[in-house]
Amino acid sequence: MKGIMIQGTASDVGKSLIATALCRAFANEGFRVAPFKSQNMCNFSYVTQDGKEIGRAQGIQAEAAKTIANEWMNPILLKPRVDHQSEVVFLGKSMETISGKSYRESFYEKGIQAIEIALKKLSMDYELLVMEGAGSPVEINLKDKELVNMKVAEMADVPVILVADIERGGVFASIVGTLELFTIEERQRVQGIIINKFRGHPDLFADGVRWIEERTGIPVIGVLPYIENHMIAKEDSLSKPQDAEKERTDLYSFPSELEDSKYDELAGRLLKHLDWEKLKEIMNKWGNADEVD
Repeated sequence: MKGIMIQGTASDVGKSLIATALCRAFANEGFRVAPFKSQNMCNFSYVTQDGKEIGRAQGIQAEAAKTIANEWMNPILLKPRVDHQSEVVFLGKSMETISGKSYRESFYEKGIQAIEIALKKLSMDYELLVMEGAGSPVEINLKDKELVNMKVAEMADVPVILVADIERGGVFASIVGTLELFTIEERQRVQGIIINKFRGHPDLFADGVRWIEERTGIPVIGVLPYIENHMIAKEDSLSKPQDAEKERTDLYSFPSELEDSKYDELAGRLLKHLDWEKLKEIMNKWGNADEVD
């Protein structure tokens, strides 16, 4: 199964928005594409057609992919509660509310099994996955039992595109630092870099692109603009539970023509600044699959 995984140097670098745009871009080329995020931490949820609850971002990405959302696209949803606890929504159904420590100690193997099943299920119905990581993939104190970044990229055996947010500053250090903290095998999986939220003409960052490519040996496949008013609902892992209830998405239905057009607009705006052919080449070369035209 073909796929690509979007990971970030930190939280809120724009992974979800980029994954949404890629879902629509692949769908517009006629591919059966599905979004996938193994574990999401967010109070904003999306209710699927059969009443299952997943992260809102994956529901939106399914809309962008022109498909119906299901629990396999986000098998684990953690909804933050008080006192460092989270409600665990497992395969679309609420299970229990437990502490982060208890979750890591008791849930890891069960989570791995659910992710394996989800990947297998999606591979039966779709040609490729647009996968999304969470936070930073190099949180050293958490890496031994992480369920959402490189471990999942390895399970699906897909290449990784690393996204860095230039708006917050420190973009060079965040890229190089992240790559330095990967193992050799993990670093080899990173096949492209995207600079996100750039304000100004991309030519102004040409020297920066050159430095990054020379320093890392990895191609920069896009310098994406800061996009305001993109009309894609924001996902906020730090939102309050009561606010999330107000934002809870209704039972799935295909978006109207007007609502659907926002995904085409988003994909079009980002693809202008992304080396689309290079991204597809990365995906195909990694999987040694038939070429995507």
